[in-house]
Amino acid sequence: MRIDLFSIFPDELDAMCELSILGRARRSGVLDIRCWDLRLATTDAHRTVDDAPFGGGPGMILMPEPVFAAVEAVAPPRPLLLLDAGGRRFDQAMAAELATSGGFSLLCGRYEGVDERIRTELVDGSVSVGDVVLAGGEFAAMVVVEAVGRLVPGVLGNEASSEEESFATGLLEHPQWTRPASFRGLDAPEVLRSGDHARVGRWRQAMALIRTAAERPDLLAARGVSEADRELLTEFGLELSLRQSAD
Repeated sequence: MRIDLFSIFPDELDAMCELSILGRARRSGVLDIRCWDLRLATTDAHRTVDDAPFGGGPGMILMPEPVFAAVEAVAPPRPLLLLDAGGRRFDQAMAAELATSGGFSLLCGRYEGVDERIRTELVDGSVSVGDVVLAGGEFAAMVVVEAVGRLVPGVLGNEASSEEESFATGLLEHPQWTRPASFRGLDAPEVLRSGDHARVGRWRQAMALIRTAAERPDLLAARGVSEADRELLTEFGLELSLRQSAD
């Protein structure tokens, strides 16, 4: 899968793409991540990519000429998405969409924003990683690249990992424990040490419901609680609070 990133900091992005699973996936050829300098097609001595906004105001704006030229010189895979605070909210569902797209590209904004012609005539849409304002789109781009990349077959060593994680089924992931079984008087649940894998699976599903109800009731409200879910909770003596059940 090819992913192209456009930024005024291509070397820094490239270095981050060498970390952990992304780096292994690049080296194995599963992910083809290319980082491009927005200045690559500039012709002036200062390699200028920004200018003051028409009408006045603070900060600088990414100019259309160098950005259009950089994208056109590369002909990256589409869709080309602008990292922008006002864009579509990025979530696991969108990550799954992009993971099956065959390839996509990200344009990292900088300064006070981009010329509106970039938004309306060059990119195919915009994406936001949350209701926050960043100095630029680079860190947001890495959120998107890692979230999408790990869903591409062959990137993770254990393909089941992505299927059991938070948001994959509309729930937060169940809590986890590891050795030692007892630590400072705190014991890992007996069910996890029972060796009964079917029971462990049911218990984990029940605990995912409890955790989601406690920490993200909005997710549970959207997903709903089925009769099978209630049977699981009853099996392990668990229950949702009245507020959480109503949600």
